[in-house]
Amino acid sequence: MNKVDLSKYDNSWYNHGPLYRRLLWLLFGRIFINTYFPIPTKFKIIVLRVFGAKMGENIMIKPKVNIKYPWLLEVGDNTWIGEQVWIDNLDFVKVGTNVCLSQGVMLLTGNHDYKSRKFDLMVGKITLEDGVWIGAKSLVAPGVICHEHSVLGAASLLSKSLPSNEIWSGNPAIFLRNRIIE
Repeated sequence: MNKVDLSKYDNSWYNHGPLYRRLLWLLFGRIFINTYFPIPTKFKIIVLRVFGAKMGENIMIKPKVNIKYPWLLEVGDNTWIGEQVWIDNLDFVKVGTNVCLSQGVMLLTGNHDYKSRKFDLMVGKITLEDGVWIGAKSLVAPGVICHEHSVLGAASLLSKSLPSNEIWSGNPAIFLRNRIIE
């Protein structure tokens, strides 16, 4: 019987970015972004842009947001990023305009191959198109695209892409109904 052997794990192929940038981000991200201290959103956006994030206009970033690598992040205009959102972006995350990431949302672009003895790292982009709403405490898995105006209900697990204008919820998320915007 084959068994997992984590001593054989090797992610040397993965490029995290230069060490100096990661260390600086750990410091500045913790002080200015991943904090309960009331830092104005405009200042948070400046810090994120300095570290390579592409940030639109009129964005709201609540306290204790955790962003792994801002240089792999793009956020469109009029987007809300709720308290304790975790963007674990080992791969690129694109968030469109008028998107709402509610409290405690997790966007996870990395996973491991459970069939591999070495527990190989797997990464995949996440795209949230315009008008998407991800409900509180929901998790979006690697490789997912949430198409325009789709909704993921609170406390849901999404591992496949959402069609436009549909509401999904649950663990795993299933289709509930169409989204009709009046």
